[in-house]
Amino acid sequence: MAYTLSYQMYKCEHGLSAAEQRAADVRAGEAAAALRDLRLAHLTRRARPAREAADAVTASARVLSSVR
Repeated sequence: MAYTLSYQMYKCEHGLSAAEQRAADVRAGEAAAALRDLRLAHLTRRARPAREAADAVTASARVLSSVR
């Protein structure tokens, strides 16, 4: 929505109504949840290959030690 400059200045000086504050809180909560989900997805994608690489190193060390 586009508001006139005078209305925006009034809102800045007087704050939000209860309904506007609730709507802003809902939007902020949704944004926080979306960011959390993105962070978790990113960490899951990064951690999985690292674990697989560590397992491969451990397995190859076991094979090499059994060859002796």
